[in-house]
Amino acid sequence: MAAGVNKLPWWAESILLPVLNLLAAFLVSGLVIWSLGEDPFMALSLLIEGAFGFEEAISYTFYYSTNFIFTGLAVSMAFHAGHFNIGGEGQAMLGGLGLTLAVFLFGDFSPLLSVFMAIIASAAFGALWAFIPAYLQAKRGSHIVITTIMFNFIASALLAYLLVGPMQRPGGQMPESADFPEGSSLMGIHDVLSVVGIPFEEGPMNLSLLIALVCAVGVWFLLWRTRFGFELRTVGQNPNAARFAGVSVPRMTIYALMLSGGLAGMMGLNELMGEQHRLMGNFTLGYGFVGIAVAFMGRNHPVGIVLAAVLFGALYQGGAELAFEMPNITRDLIVMIQGLVILFAGAMEHMFRKPVTKIFERFSAGSAA
Repeated sequence: MAAGVNKLPWWAESILLPVLNLLAAFLVSGLVIWSLGEDPFMALSLLIEGAFGFEEAISYTFYYSTNFIFTGLAVSMAFHAGHFNIGGEGQAMLGGLGLTLAVFLFGDFSPLLSVFMAIIASAAFGALWAFIPAYLQAKRGSHIVITTIMFNFIASALLAYLLVGPMQRPGGQMPESADFPEGSSLMGIHDVLSVVGIPFEEGPMNLSLLIALVCAVGVWFLLWRTRFGFELRTVGQNPNAARFAGVSVPRMTIYALMLSGGLAGMMGLNELMGEQHRLMGNFTLGYGFVGIAVAFMGRNHPVGIVLAAVLFGALYQGGAELAFEMPNITRDLIVMIQGLVILFAGAMEHMFRKPVTKIFERFSAGSAA
């Protein structure tokens, strides 16, 4: 007699369950839109058209997606070590501060050098900001969720102080720095494509997208193709076994959270060096928190995170177009749809696991018979 399947196939775990969660979120959203007197199928069509229907929309979709790739990878890195880093917002703020200091320090000497140093500084400042809660967790037992939330507020207060004080634009009234030196920015993808003779409409999508994809490949290689990654995942799955095997759990905790903070800190490359070209007080815009849902929906795998990030980028861009085309669907309703996706894909990610498992058990038993 065949035993029931205790584990779903990889494609059911990584593809089927997330798709079912996503369909459930869209079903509930469609019912809400229908209750407002609008056609949910037309709304879905407009959302897709607004996200991928023309070149500027594609540029904005992948611009938003870049932020989610960085923050989703940050959450995933900590999660594989058994920790829940909810401080991506603060780490991104400090990363933005670091890259701004690097740009102003090296921008007058060499724009290319300033860009290179800004990439390093963004990761370094994000990692250093994550080091303090990591040390408190590893050495003092302080709960990482509490400390990283607190450090979000501290980072916000620090950035506000600097942008209305020492770093404020001379003569300005807004909480923002002076513009970055000429040339100290990341090229737009449309500029890169024009060099090779491919016309593409101007938009905010920039080279930080390629940096984010390189980071995704790097995270995959580090976690699944190196001894360090094996030890890190072992600590996350069974700290006692890792300790018995000679792995330092406190040290691995600090390393994992610093890597997580460095990834979150690099989010500023897209927002500040790719688009705004100055440091702003509110440039994170909640991307650090949405990164949690992106990581969970992507099953904490870099490939899944990239796909989930594109989905959320499409919701951001397509939702804006949808709110413009259908006046009854306000921006608040778009936020609600995003929240439903987060709810079903993140908080309720196991909702369909039992029925799907039972179906596989029946098919497994039938095949064995």
